[in-house]
Order: sequence, then structure tokens, then C-alpha cells
Amino acid sequence: MTDRCRAPSAVVLLMTLASSVLSAAETSAPPAPTIVIRTGRVIDTAAGKVREGLWIVVSGERITGMHAAGAFEPPPGAQVIDLSGWTVLPGLIDTHTHLSSDPTLPPYHDYGLSVPRLALIGAANARRTLLSGVTTARDVGSYSYTDVALRDAIAAGDVDGPRVRASGPALGITGGHCDDNLLAPEFKEVGEGVADGVDGVRKAVRRNVKCGVDHIKYCGTGGVFSKGTIPGTQQYTEAEVAALIDEAHMHGRKVAVHAHGAAGIKVALRNGVDTVEHASLIDDEGIALAKKTGAYLSMDIYNTEYTQTEGRKRGELEEFLQKDRDLAQVQRDNFRKAVEAGVKMTMGTDTGVHRHEDAPKQLAFMVRYGMTPMHALQAATVNGADAIGLVGQIGTIAPGAYADIIAVQSDPLADVSVLEKVGFVMKGGKVYKRP
Repeated sequence: MTDRCRAPSAVVLLMTLASSVLSAAETSAPPAPTIVIRTGRVIDTAAGKVREGLWIVVSGERITGMHAAGAFEPPPGAQVIDLSGWTVLPGLIDTHTHLSSDPTLPPYHDYGLSVPRLALIGAANARRTLLSGVTTARDVGSYSYTDVALRDAIAAGDVDGPRVRASGPALGITGGHCDDNLLAPEFKEVGEGVADGVDGVRKAVRRNVKCGVDHIKYCGTGGVFSKGTIPGTQQYTEAEVAALIDEAHMHGRKVAVHAHGAAGIKVALRNGVDTVEHASLIDDEGIALAKKTGAYLSMDIYNTEYTQTEGRKRGELEEFLQKDRDLAQVQRDNFRKAVEAGVKMTMGTDTGVHRHEDAPKQLAFMVRYGMTPMHALQAATVNGADAIGLVGQIGTIAPGAYADIIAVQSDPLADVSVLEKVGFVMKGGKVYKRP
């Protein structure tokens, strides 16, 4: 009987020859090109300080050296990028995006969009995101794993975009924020992420893991942009939440919870959630619990500006606009309270609810509501990297990290809004935007 695990001898010979050819090709392959960046000022968000006049050496995708001015000469053949009149800092990390969502479309328009069309919308939005200075984006809810496909296409170099962390469809209860509630009952429309009961949520987590997600997102309370739900009300029982988070962590996936209401926030924190999205109605007990557990808050305090000015123009339901108005200032006041309490924070903008290229506009609101400019930049770099499990790889300018670098001509520590018009963008050693 033939052993099916043993390749025929001819195949083995061909594989050996192919391996030899590949080895020879790898041996003779040219070294990764070296880029040397001459900087004026570098904002070291990891250390919380500014460093003057550094040379940054980039080989391939990563930073391989940093040298003081006057003590370094670029190696022969290196490409030199002169940013000596600029302020350089790590690429921004947005921990709450919906890349395949188009905020300019009317609320019912999505029902006419195929999954391939949504993926192409995501590709266009990914490029806009990258050129805004966001070099890493965590997507927290997409149809039919379009974010997984987009992540892989960007990584393969097929399309331009930020480094993507994907969640696939967000999980939620029947009739809840992550269900589809806009159509009449006879259409029997059900959201892709709907899962009920302890066994149901475990199975849904496993399905998303099978389909290649980097993390799990679930809806723990009602939301603004879901018909018939109340943002402050809890969705999922404590037993369901415990099972969902346990299952995700067992598979090595972090968990993000959409939660406006205090009860939904606290049940998530008690059961080990990694990040809380929105956190609009968080109370003092929730703030203390977030600080105790070390969970990050990802509070989207800019996007109401867009929703209230543009929402009615595109036919947004008055129910949604009213819920947004009810939450906006409360969320901003609670953001300030969380900052003052020392809770860990990221920059999570909820792009897709507003324009993707406007993600850096949130930084000015983070400063307005209690952060120093350095604190806001740390939330958008080193904190974001830690929250999504890539600490030391992104969100920092240091040897060994990915060369994700942006630059502006003014000083963001004097006026953080200058980052709304980034003039230089490098991701993984490749320049996508230059003066």
C-alpha cells in the first residue's frame, strides 16, 4: 500500500531542486535598501520627551539605527530624506475604525452594496487613512470579513493602506446593536454576528477565529446607529460575557466591547475585557474598575461634530441624531474624568461614522478635554500599540520597530491640530507621502 504521507521520488527530486534554486536566489538577492532620515526634532512618545537632530536609519521595513547629529555619516548609496526642518513622530494608531463603511451614504444605502463593493470601498478608505498619518488601524466590525481581506491585501502590497487588525463581524444579541434592525420583520434580516446564549457566543468566537480575525468585538450595550436600541442598556448576560471573553482569550485574541452604558461596561471589565469602546456613560465605579484591571478606554469624542453637521443631509434617522446629541457632552465630560483618574486611553475615532481622512482631528478634542499634547500623542502611539498587542513593533521610533514614521513642519506639542495636515508618511520603510 502506498504511504500517502510520502511524496513520490520524482516529486521529492523536483522539490529538492526547487529548494536549491530558491536558496541560491536568496543568497544572491540584494540587501534591503537603506534609507536615512535626517530629522529636526523627534517626539519620542515612548519616553515622553523630544530629541533633537537625530539620523534615523531604515533598512527594509524596520528601523535599524538612530544616531546623533555630527556623529554619523550616511552609508554610501543610502537614500537620504531631509526632514531637518520638520517634527518627526511615530505613525498614529487608530484603535476604532470601520474601513469598509462610507459615512456619506444614506442609512439604507448599505443594503444595495455587495460584499465585493464593500471591500473596494474599504480599499479606498484605507488609502485615505494612511495618507492622514494613521499607519495602523484596528477595525472593529465589518461585513463578511472584508477587513480580513483588506488586511491581507495591504500586507501583500496589493493596495495601499495602514497596518490593519481585523475583527470580522461584531458579535451581538438578537435585536441588539450588532443586529440589523432597519428592515421590516417580514424580511427576516439577521446580522452576521448575532449569537445568543453561552454556547452561541462560544461558537461565534470560534467562527471568527476560523476566518482569521485578530481580535473579537462584541456589543455589550445598545448604540447610537441602531434602530430601537437604547445606548445605556446592557446587552448580553454576565454568563454570556464571561463565556465570550474566556473563549476569545483561550484562542489568544483580545476583546473589544462596544459599551455606552455603565452596566455593560462594568460586566465587561469584571470579566477581563481588554478595551472598552465609547464608554460614554461610564460611572465612577467603572472608571475605578478600568484602572484596576488595566483595560484601555477608546472614547470617540470627535465624531459628533460630523454626525450633527452632516447626518441630516444624508438622511440619517432622527432617532440616531437624537441619541448622538444625548450622549455627546456626557461622553466628553466622562473622558475628562477618566483622564484625571489616570485610566489608560487610546485614540479610537470611529471612522466610518465620520470621514476616514479626518481621524487625526480627534487629537485636538483629546487635548481640549483634559490631555496634554504629549499625553494625546502617547494615546495615539505607544498606548495603541500596547492595547492591540504590538508593543515595541509600532507606535515608537526605535531600532527594531517597524519604520512607521510621520512628520509635520510645525510643533504638535504646541498645537496638536497641526497633525490634521501631515506632510510626510512612511509605513514599513516605504514613503507614501512626502513634501
